[in-house]
Amino acid sequence: MTVDTVPVTRALLSVSDKTGIVDLARSLAAAGVELVSTGGTAKAIRDAGLPVKDVSELTGFPEMMDGRVKTLHPMVHGGLLAVRDDPAHVAAMTEHAIGAIDLVVVNLYPFQQTVAKGAERDEVIENIDIGGPSMVRSAAKNHAFVAILTDPANYADVVAEVEAGGTTLATRRRLAAKAFAATAAYDSAIAQWFAFADQGEQFPQTLPLAFARAADELRYGENPHQSAALYLPQGPSARGIAQAEQVQGKALSYNNLNDADAALELVAEFRDGPPTVVIVKHANPCGVASGETLIEAYKAAFVCDTVSAFGGIIACNRPLDGATAEAIAGIFTEVVVAPAADADARAVFARKKNLRLLVSGDLPDAGRPGLAIKSIAGGLLVQSRDGGRLGELKVVTKRAPTERELADCRFAWTVAKHVKSNAIVYAKDGSTAGIGAGQMNRLESARIAAWKAKDAADKAGWSEARTTGSAVASDAFFPFADGLMAAVEAGATAVIQPGGSIRDDEVIAAADAAGLAMVFTGMRHFRH
Repeated sequence: MTVDTVPVTRALLSVSDKTGIVDLARSLAAAGVELVSTGGTAKAIRDAGLPVKDVSELTGFPEMMDGRVKTLHPMVHGGLLAVRDDPAHVAAMTEHAIGAIDLVVVNLYPFQQTVAKGAERDEVIENIDIGGPSMVRSAAKNHAFVAILTDPANYADVVAEVEAGGTTLATRRRLAAKAFAATAAYDSAIAQWFAFADQGEQFPQTLPLAFARAADELRYGENPHQSAALYLPQGPSARGIAQAEQVQGKALSYNNLNDADAALELVAEFRDGPPTVVIVKHANPCGVASGETLIEAYKAAFVCDTVSAFGGIIACNRPLDGATAEAIAGIFTEVVVAPAADADARAVFARKKNLRLLVSGDLPDAGRPGLAIKSIAGGLLVQSRDGGRLGELKVVTKRAPTERELADCRFAWTVAKHVKSNAIVYAKDGSTAGIGAGQMNRLESARIAAWKAKDAADKAGWSEARTTGSAVASDAFFPFADGLMAAVEAGATAVIQPGGSIRDDEVIAAADAAGLAMVFTGMRHFRH
């Protein structure tokens, strides 16, 4: 039989994080609850002038082995696991003088914090809690009769129930679910450390992951009929869009976060470069530019595709200033991401109440190690992040690129890494001229990018498209010369591509015939 309300007559308190523990103990003692505790927790309660019994008084054994053994005892776990309405259990409690424990308050050794501070291996191992998780699991399993508190945020609610006569079944169930999630996350952190840090495995046999939901659920997923939420890794992690501070604007949606992540990851490629602005739409860049100033970079990025920029996501690699904010505010923009924003920029955006301003702090390292995870039906695909960097470039044509062409090649290649395959990017003077994304063949991507460049020129009133005299990047090799010829027709004079096609000689010959300079990277950047 499951009891709804269980009066609390005895509580066991043993915490590493002592936030709120004295106030909790004081409230429980005032409600007539007998307090049992261990080590530093008992001292904190006793120092507050409250009566508390040491666990050693309960077990008849002192804490031993530097505190490794203190609660692992039948007098503790019998009091936690006994089914109170089972005659055999009650008889065993009576025979062995085991008293019931109605409330357990436990949080665990600071394992993740110890790892984060760079502790030596022995110290890390010592901060693997054994008795704590055992008590948590025992109490949570027997939630029909025992309440388990693992989070100070829940102390006040439980105190209110204790003062009203006892913990309710609904609360005990909720706390049990939270407790098992806490021990699962804790074990996951330990397993991750052993696999990745201690053993140096990249893809362990079991992938231990633990994530906690960030605040409320998102408004919806990619579409209104889909639900969605943002989850953050438990413990320390690299900063990214998930850790950015939202300064203003309405709640972020799934698509906002996905697009903002794409924008931040691309602009992070220019973390140590000149002022750079990225404009993203549907996870693809539609305009990227560097300049002497941030506003100059924004204007150059914007004119690359003024249509797609409407309702887009903007990311900057420099703190946002008022003048740039004014320019951005000229059209409807969903999200702006920047390392920081000055008072003038914030004042400008304050007039746009729906615009979300995200402050990221230091930009992430685009080359950082880590795993990229994608769900598929029935499983997960896991790979290392694409942190590939340009190494030595191989000139394969009769003509080598000029210094300016080489700079444009490098710029176009950096952008192409973040464009969905098949990707073609034209760039000139540190700015994208045209971007072709996500087509089923490379020729169409080259044609679309050229068309978009011509459309941008027509809208701006230029005499020629910026693809004239540009460099073109292809995220993978040209399988035929036709895509290259489309770039020639658009006016490109230099090409950067991975190489590696069985028709490389044919493509190189076509480049030579057109007077192009072409370099091979030896590395591709597919992005699906």
